[in-house]
Amino acid sequence: MGNSHTHHHEHAHHGGGAQFRWALLITLAFAIIESLGGYWSGSLALLGDAGHMFSDAVALGLAALAAWIAKRPPSARLSYGFVRAEVVTALLNGLIMLLVVTGIAIEAVERLSRPQPVAGGMVIAVAAAGLVANVVVAFVLSRGEQSINSRAALLHVMGDLLGSIAALIAGAVIYATGWMPIDPILSLLVAGLILFSTLNLLREAFYVLMEGVPPHLQLENVGYEMAKVAGVRGVHDLHIWNLSTGRAALSAHLEMDDLNSWQPILAGMRAMLHERFEIDHITLQPELAEGIRQPYTADIPIHPKKAPARR
Repeated sequence: MGNSHTHHHEHAHHGGGAQFRWALLITLAFAIIESLGGYWSGSLALLGDAGHMFSDAVALGLAALAAWIAKRPPSARLSYGFVRAEVVTALLNGLIMLLVVTGIAIEAVERLSRPQPVAGGMVIAVAAAGLVANVVVAFVLSRGEQSINSRAALLHVMGDLLGSIAALIAGAVIYATGWMPIDPILSLLVAGLILFSTLNLLREAFYVLMEGVPPHLQLENVGYEMAKVAGVRGVHDLHIWNLSTGRAALSAHLEMDDLNSWQPILAGMRAMLHERFEIDHITLQPELAEGIRQPYTADIPIHPKKAPARR
């Protein structure tokens, strides 16, 4: 009777690398321009934004590489293929962003204690051009298929966009009033916003690598719904995890009174898991039931108030 396994390959899409390559070219070109403008004007906000853009160039290069690697077919050593390359890349990009944010914060604190002159007019001009470039790059990335890999790259670009806005405001304030502390203050504000988004991205990548239950699913809810399929007496050893972005996998043992009814039960289970939870990579083990009915036996503690009502 043995295990039954199903996997619909049409759900294993990966974002193409074209949008990453175009975004990389635009970002790298303007990073050079912005770094020169920041150096000549003395603006930390511009230099910080240029640092973001150089890190973006690295992130986009890694994203393009990951999108290409993820398309490679499974092998005898890597039976799932390279689908998690995008998750590893997202994790690496998140760590790069942490380093960039830390560097900007340190320099901003130093600038607050020792303000330095900033050429407000040049900052305004370069920041405005940088804002346009970042909007174009964000548009290019948003047109492709959304995955944790593309979202990680987009996070870098949105950080740049915020940096350009901060630099633009700082330049305007300095040009109008000559108040220099606005430059490092806005740099710290942008760094804090980027840090929040980066930590969320790192947490998501960590959950995938640790094979955690996808955030939009609850293990006990899926287990109880599986136990309600006609012919199933109980469900145990249930595991749900993400192979990659938007590609959930499930394995479980099903207890049944009659193993001869396995095929229709399997078909009903597949349909239910696909329609209700969008799970298509499924491995199920049928077993002959013993003792009293146990609709869903949790392998981890479940708080009674959180467990769904049995019907």
